[in-house]
Amino acid sequence: AAARRLTKPVITCLKTLLIVYSFVFWITGAILLAVGVWGKLMLGPYISLIADNSTNAPYVLIGTGTVIIVFGLFGCFATCRGSPWMLKLYAMFLSLVFLAELVAGISGFVFRHEIKGTFHRTYTDAVLNYNAEDEASRAVDNLQHKLRCCGVYNYTSWFASMYYPPNGIPASCCFNSSDCNPEDLRNSTIVPSKVFHQGCYELVTSFMETNMAIIAGVTFGIAFSQLIGMLLACCLSRIITANQYEMV
Repeated sequence: AAARRLTKPVITCLKTLLIVYSFVFWITGAILLAVGVWGKLMLGPYISLIADNSTNAPYVLIGTGTVIIVFGLFGCFATCRGSPWMLKLYAMFLSLVFLAELVAGISGFVFRHEIKGTFHRTYTDAVLNYNAEDEASRAVDNLQHKLRCCGVYNYTSWFASMYYPPNGIPASCCFNSSDCNPEDLRNSTIVPSKVFHQGCYELVTSFMETNMAIIAGVTFGIAFSQLIGMLLACCLSRIITANQYEMV
């Protein structure tokens, strides 16, 4: 009886910690879901410049976020119910999430140079085949306008584009749209004074290199946080089983 009285506060403490953890885990899922929806709606054209084919990354985030939300709620229910097998199932799911995030983080860091190579290839193709109308062309315009860059390496990349001879460099390269007319954009002598000089490839890849360590750190931090939930769930399940503790 004395051991039972000493065990109950431990179980209560573990349950409280696991419920708090599950709530935070649930919030993480909601954030992933929101980022996935936002990425699909807002970043679709930009993603097409990074991947050779249409990528499923937004759908992966949406699916992962939804599953985490469901299991976050399941974790809260299992903790309140005090069911050892439910807690073990929750710990198993957290271990799978941990492994998936670990593999994703390592893969992204190891293959970052391949990502840069793919971006260079797809962005170069988008510039060479630019027509100002299709999705890739609109993505190029948005990227150049928002990042204040022009071409792959610089504005001269547009000289090889099929769009340049009849139309000149796209107006999205102009740093002052009110002082940028089609005649100037077709004149290779005047155009340097009208458009951005920095290339988009260098700008995007330098950003990736600068922030890769931060992205990797956040990814691994989130992944290893799953170990806390696994430990809490396993400890609570073991103590409940050992002491035949039942919720009332």
